[in-house]
Amino acid sequence: MGSLAAPREALLPLSYPPARRDESVVDDYHGVLIADPYRWLEDPESEEVKEFVERQARLTDSVLEKCEERERLRRRITALHDHPRYDTPFKRGGKYFYFHNTGLQAQSVLYVQKDLDGEAEVLLDPNKLSDDGTVALTLSSVSKDGKYLAYGLSSSGSDWVTVNVMRIEDKQPELDTLSWVKFSSISWTKDGKGFFYCRYPAPRGHELDAGTENNINLNHEVYYHFLGMDQSEDILCWRDPEHPKYIYGTDVTDDGKYALLYIEEGCNPTNKLYYCKLSLLPHGLEGFKGRNEMLPFIQLVDNFEARYLFVTNDDTKFTFLTNKGAPRYKLVRVDFNEPESWTDVLPEDDKDVLETASAVNNNQLLVSYLRDVKYGLQLRDLETGALLHEIPVDIGTVYGISGKREDSDVFIGFTSFLSPGIIYKCNLAAGVPEMQIFREAFVPGFHREDFEVKQVFVSSKDDTRIPMFIVSKKNSQLDGSHPCLLYGYGGFNISLTPSFNVTRLVLTRNLGFVFCIANIRGGGEYGEEWHKAGSLSKKQNCFDDFIASAEFLVSTGYTNPRRLCIEGRSNGGLLVAACMNQRPDLFGCVLAHVGVMDMLRFHKFTIGHAWTSDFGCSDNKEEFHWLIKYSPLHNVKRPWEKGDSHRLQYPSTMLLTADHDDRVVPLHSLKLLATMQYVLCTSLGSSPQSNPIIARIERKGGHGAGRPTQKMIDEAADRYSFAAKVMELSWTD
Repeated sequence: MGSLAAPREALLPLSYPPARRDESVVDDYHGVLIADPYRWLEDPESEEVKEFVERQARLTDSVLEKCEERERLRRRITALHDHPRYDTPFKRGGKYFYFHNTGLQAQSVLYVQKDLDGEAEVLLDPNKLSDDGTVALTLSSVSKDGKYLAYGLSSSGSDWVTVNVMRIEDKQPELDTLSWVKFSSISWTKDGKGFFYCRYPAPRGHELDAGTENNINLNHEVYYHFLGMDQSEDILCWRDPEHPKYIYGTDVTDDGKYALLYIEEGCNPTNKLYYCKLSLLPHGLEGFKGRNEMLPFIQLVDNFEARYLFVTNDDTKFTFLTNKGAPRYKLVRVDFNEPESWTDVLPEDDKDVLETASAVNNNQLLVSYLRDVKYGLQLRDLETGALLHEIPVDIGTVYGISGKREDSDVFIGFTSFLSPGIIYKCNLAAGVPEMQIFREAFVPGFHREDFEVKQVFVSSKDDTRIPMFIVSKKNSQLDGSHPCLLYGYGGFNISLTPSFNVTRLVLTRNLGFVFCIANIRGGGEYGEEWHKAGSLSKKQNCFDDFIASAEFLVSTGYTNPRRLCIEGRSNGGLLVAACMNQRPDLFGCVLAHVGVMDMLRFHKFTIGHAWTSDFGCSDNKEEFHWLIKYSPLHNVKRPWEKGDSHRLQYPSTMLLTADHDDRVVPLHSLKLLATMQYVLCTSLGSSPQSNPIIARIERKGGHGAGRPTQKMIDEAADRYSFAAKVMELSWTD
């Protein structure tokens, strides 16, 4: 375990830069007046905001300079990160494609090879597109004939994507350039003449640095792009100005006959489902060039009662993955000629969540289940759903299943807390599926036998059993002295499953941390009922579950409050900030990344309106009263004024955000930072709050996707050296 540090330079109470409070900004929410004195921090182009950010950055730098383990962490994380990594390969037009990172490359590189035994060639190296690695390849799609690559590039972590096209044979770029693409896939038609994609109108102020704006994203639209044509000539396939908040997705069936249109109104696992029979268009898609006419989509499902995801089709007979009447999901089939008649192919399981289904090997289904937050894999009959084989996998996460209907060989990715990554090649042509290791990652200096993983179940406030994974050194003594890192998310039907992370293992190996993931309600670990139990009016369950998990770690001797650090990203940033407000006595350190902190105004910025499906919206009176109770920005209180001890204070806190985060815009963290510093520190002549409250504000960074390797390493060294400093930990080899 990490030991108490020898005497070192102490972090004295900080001198926080003053931030103007505008007490005149008051909103009336259904008769309740709510002040918003830092509304001015919502303007990212304001010189006053830029000065605030700069002064806070200097303050944080002064703190990090005193964190003794910072450079040692950076070196060790870098050394372990320097190992080859591969994604599962996929096949198009007889060629194989895959992403590969040699170890410390800023971005993974896309490779192509004619067969698995042939020499791989670099197809696209995004590392050559910027000096600092901040241009990322975030979207890619190979045409069905394997002749063209359409790829999307984002800069500085923004969600905005610019799509380009390359000829694969000679690796030459085409002139095609598509701008203002966001929340889109690329769906090629079978003839390879072009593809469907989704975009927004150019935002106001689009001459500014894309990704720094706060403008709300409205009027998503579906287009078809013909290769070689200017974007202005693209066919507008679908729009709905009466519902400007709808978000669209497209899928072209493998037989090329149908284009599917998914319509979502938020982040709930529900969608409308329309289809267009491309093969029946009199003059094909070319017939819509120059016409102000959308494609003739037919409504198959025209409500938001459930989610429908395409699996495969045989002409008019379609198989979908759905949660219609099945919160743990099932497979259903419908004939488009008889749209009222749906049949179950694979019924909902009594306990396990059906995660994915892939049609492979002509008439088979490869399905994955989530069983108590651990993956299982099965081969089933496509026509009947009957179980053919259980495919054994270790305790961990199955990801990146790659295979088409015509493929008898499929690729399957696997990872766990102690497995850096395995790609299996599975031969389905054999009588019994054969799982062979195709590639396996090895991390020099990592020895899995030094660690152990447990799964425990914690009783929450209402006695609901909450699963939690615990990773520690083998044979650790439960004497309450270990530093502990507790991570959570709890929202949007997203499951936290086992995965390998070199940084967390460095913390465990060299600073004595116990690392834990709490699978709280709001996620998808047990299906839609688990998700709904932690959303809208029941959001407090998420915080209760996380607090109960923290109390378990203390009561069972893993740690003590002074050495308990909590961490979360995005909705997880909201989670740890809300728990910090509700139980400041329980934690020694809080790391809140890109969190949704202003629960009364989040829906007014970029894509925030989509989150009302999980949170609710302050425009609604009932929902306002849910939100105001836990909104991190509006619940910062001085704990010493209500606690038994005058010494009770907020834990040491680092808020993390980035200047190009156009998902959860930086204003959330900036307003909470200013509020915490004022309420707890600068508004008092002599404050008991001596624990630091700082922010790490990344330059040329976004919500998280596409970050270059060095930025990830630097951020990890900064935040965990801060945690080590405030919890008085020192390095052990």
